[in-house]
Amino acid sequence: MAHVINDECIACGACLPECPEGAISEGDIYVIDAELCTDCGTCVDVCPTEAISPE
Repeated sequence: MAHVINDECIACGACLPECPEGAISEGDIYVIDAELCTDCGTCVDVCPTEAISPE
């Protein structure tokens, strides 16, 4: 099961360097590629707005 980013995302970039699989893409709201996400949760730990959760 992959993680997803919701509308609370402020595109701060904190999660980008934390993803070991490079599954997060930049944009107005960041997006996690479900095919690449290994459900490790490192992005969840660094998100300041708690915008990332399990799908």
